[in-house]
Amino acid sequence: MNIFKLKGKAILSPMAGVTDAAFRILAKRYGAGLVYTELISSAALVRAINKTNYLIQTSEEEKPVGIQLFGNNAEEVVEAAKIVQDKFDFIDINCGCPAWSVIRTGSGSELLKNPEKIKIFVENLVKNVNIPITVKIRIGINDKNINAVKVAKLIEEAGASAIAVHGRTREQGYSGTANWDVISEVKSNVEIPVIGNGDVFTPEKFKECLDKSKVDGIMIARGAIGNPYIFKQISDFISTGKYSKLDNKKIFFEYLDLAKKFDINFNLIKGHAISFTKGIEKSTELRNELGKTKDIDEIIKIYDNIVNR
Repeated sequence: MNIFKLKGKAILSPMAGVTDAAFRILAKRYGAGLVYTELISSAALVRAINKTNYLIQTSEEEKPVGIQLFGNNAEEVVEAAKIVQDKFDFIDINCGCPAWSVIRTGSGSELLKNPEKIKIFVENLVKNVNIPITVKIRIGINDKNINAVKVAKLIEEAGASAIAVHGRTREQGYSGTANWDVISEVKSNVEIPVIGNGDVFTPEKFKECLDKSKVDGIMIARGAIGNPYIFKQISDFISTGKYSKLDNKKIFFEYLDLAKKFDINFNLIKGHAISFTKGIEKSTELRNELGKTKDIDEIIKIYDNIVNR
């Protein structure tokens, strides 16, 4: 199976607390070419921690769907991959997360300090797992150590099916701006598909980055939070030059229906409810109200009243 024969080049980025099964399906319905689970610990999967069982639920409707894993032990990552390979279409290894909780374990963007270790990870996975392996990286640790091209070449040599590149360094976190010149350079130096990521919040920016970098796909992260409809907006803009506005209330209720089906945790639902107020009049007031809710009925009551504001 070639996971990169996609219906669309706009891809839902893996995001903790955001890309649950319900949200992924909604993004897919609106045109996301590819979706991922949130970042999941390989160690937790191997130890069969209950929380991970909830994180790896999936459905036919969202295929192709990938699981994103992190870890610092090659054997453990392979073991985790074997556990989930029958549920997913591909496995993505995170070598870009800048969060302290991840890098303190020697995982995520900490691995960018040792590109050869990333290569070993990928080689072991390709050898032992029967679905495609992809990798997500950042452009480097800091501005003085930008090594994305070197890392990407090693990942390709190791047999990965694709690579995603976030255009910031680890040191930047989510500040500053994404460097799409480095992403373009990666694309020019490898043969496997390259997915770009960083600062794409609108259909206009999507087209600009796609035209500039010539990447095979673009991950939408923060731009999709509270707006899975962005994938339809992008598709419409690419084909017609225009797109319609997000109907926050309608699409949130679509999410809520799916969330009930998948028994999504209430706190995650509440987080999405708050995010979906983006762009609504008096959104600060709404977010404050939603933050105090204790059950789904209270959230529904607030959203039912949005039309009257």
